[in-house]
Amino acid sequence: MHLHQHQSPTQLVDLQIFAAPRIILKPPVPTFPCFASLVLSLMEKPHIDFGLNILGGDIMSIPSLYRFETLKKEVAKLYLWPQTLEIPILDATTGATKKPVGILNVKVVRAFKLLKMDFLGASDPYVKLHLSGERLPAKRTTVKRKTLNPEWNENFKFIVRDPHTQVLELHVYDWDKVGGHDKLGMQLVPLKLLTPHETHEFTLDLLKNTNISDPHKKQRGKIMVELTFDPFKEENELSSGHLNGYGKKESGISRNSDDDTLSGAGLLLVTIQGAEDVEGQRHNNPYAEILFRGEKKKTKMMRKTRDPLWNEEFQFMLEEPPLGEKIHFQVMSHRSGFSFRSKESLGHVDIDLTDVVHNGRINDKYHLINSKNGQIHLVIRWKMI
Repeated sequence: MHLHQHQSPTQLVDLQIFAAPRIILKPPVPTFPCFASLVLSLMEKPHIDFGLNILGGDIMSIPSLYRFETLKKEVAKLYLWPQTLEIPILDATTGATKKPVGILNVKVVRAFKLLKMDFLGASDPYVKLHLSGERLPAKRTTVKRKTLNPEWNENFKFIVRDPHTQVLELHVYDWDKVGGHDKLGMQLVPLKLLTPHETHEFTLDLLKNTNISDPHKKQRGKIMVELTFDPFKEENELSSGHLNGYGKKESGISRNSDDDTLSGAGLLLVTIQGAEDVEGQRHNNPYAEILFRGEKKKTKMMRKTRDPLWNEEFQFMLEEPPLGEKIHFQVMSHRSGFSFRSKESLGHVDIDLTDVVHNGRINDKYHLINSKNGQIHLVIRWKMI
């Protein structure tokens, strides 16, 4: 028996794409081209037309293949608003990124008259929440079993950087034990609709997508949420001090202030600028770890250096000021490749956060314990709402 292999050349011809794109240039930076990334999304499903020549004939001329709806659906699924494609242009750290300005409190109250997705005429709904402009994973409610009128009454917090442009995305899904979860509907709430410190209740019609001209629009139920935007207090409301380089106290709230002045929720912002003279016995690939209230976060690893520069910011949303609490920092080195001693401590330090709460912020270099000459440069701020 002889098997003959035959190669058939395939040629893509006359590719045409018609789309209504939405392009956002962000964030602004002081260097050319004046923005760090390009965010692209589609406002409606694209029209895609092309030819596919096999053995000298265009198979796309066959009526059943001409429209090729599957390809359009896949493209739309990836990039139809609010799904986006972000194309980095510059390193965002080279520019002026927006700092946190407040906290968005979201209460997912309930939904009613949702679509029936299960065989027995019910659904297992849950809600995913995402704030545009953030790369953090979406938050989600619990799953409510076998109901079209779920009640959650669950609370979430988001860090707000630009209340004029950011949008809260709400996506309702039907949980499935096997396979993907079916989408029941979605809605968007622009933060510019909110008045600071006032709770707004929204009862929103769920949509299939943001295409308001969708010819197949049908009732998908409603979702009820409560939103409150609490801006941080301005620094001039909290202090009368000023920055002093690397000094320990850059602004001052009088330590004689009443406890009522310091009470309430806020955001602890921790920036690890870098370290100096950190030296390991076996390797020098340093990274920094933060341990606070049982939560651990860490910077990226810098290879083969004793003077790493991270300039990474970490955030902790707290219900009360961290008076009398300490935050732990440790510089570690990680050896590349497999090793029984792949990690090595290069030094650690504990910082009392009482000074941060009273002074608003600290900016200093601290000597690392168990390190000969190592220091770590930290900027820690407390933002009250």
